[in-house]
Amino acid sequence: MTTGPWERAAGRLVVLALVVVTLVPFADLFVTALHPPGTYPTGLTWPREPHWSNFATAFRSAQVADLLASSALIGFGVVPLTLALAAPAAYALGHLRFTGHRAVFGLFAVGLALPLEAIVTPLYHQVRDLGLLDTRWGLVTALTAVHLPFAVLWLRAHFAGLPPELSDSARLDGAGPWQAFRRVHLPLARPATTSLAILLFAWTWNHFLLAITLVDDPARRTAAGALGAFQGRWGTDVPLLCAGSLLLVTPLLVVFALAHRRLSTDLTRAAARVPSGRFERDASGPGN
Repeated sequence: MTTGPWERAAGRLVVLALVVVTLVPFADLFVTALHPPGTYPTGLTWPREPHWSNFATAFRSAQVADLLASSALIGFGVVPLTLALAAPAAYALGHLRFTGHRAVFGLFAVGLALPLEAIVTPLYHQVRDLGLLDTRWGLVTALTAVHLPFAVLWLRAHFAGLPPELSDSARLDGAGPWQAFRRVHLPLARPATTSLAILLFAWTWNHFLLAITLVDDPARRTAAGALGAFQGRWGTDVPLLCAGSLLLVTPLLVVFALAHRRLSTDLTRAAARVPSGRFERDASGPGN
């Protein structure tokens, strides 16, 4: 079905409105960061004398280098661990469809639907009992558990869409289920795992609640959690607070700028699978 000029114009207007709504807060944040320290800027007004030194002051005062390193360490711990656990589970749920796979799938769906506020207290006690409280490893473990349901459902959609002929060919060559997964299906899932890794890294970088709940030392938190401590110190200095916020969010913006094509393509493919009835066919498939 072709679209007319009015439909295309309306689509462009919607996209333009979304771009404006997205960019205006960042522009306001940037302009506010250039005002004199200790002032309360109103509106999106460019200062007469931009104080670029606010970024250097915020960088030193908030120890941004240490905070960025801590957030990167946590992200590089959460992402590989989540992918390592989610990929085999998603392969089993989406492609093997073992006996009871619908019940296991339902449990992951429930885990995805649970609000974080409902499980933060049990997570706190579990991390404390493991002796990982106030450590990066404790935060990595908790964030992996939080991200795992979505990661499994995301990769399951990929594995469920693979043709069974791939496994049949691997089986004829003498490969078992694990060898077929490792040598055939996992390499084919690289686009899905790459986009998932980007999302997991972004969510980890921006995670706030568990960071301030499980870790007392701001130097061991994620960027968002560390920003909370910075706000407590410079909460009355709006320009410095905006400068620190921009410094902490810039690496994430760079990651999205470099990977936006891959992410948008994979998100479109994942959304296209939903209305195809794949989930209904899987639910009535063999194995349960």
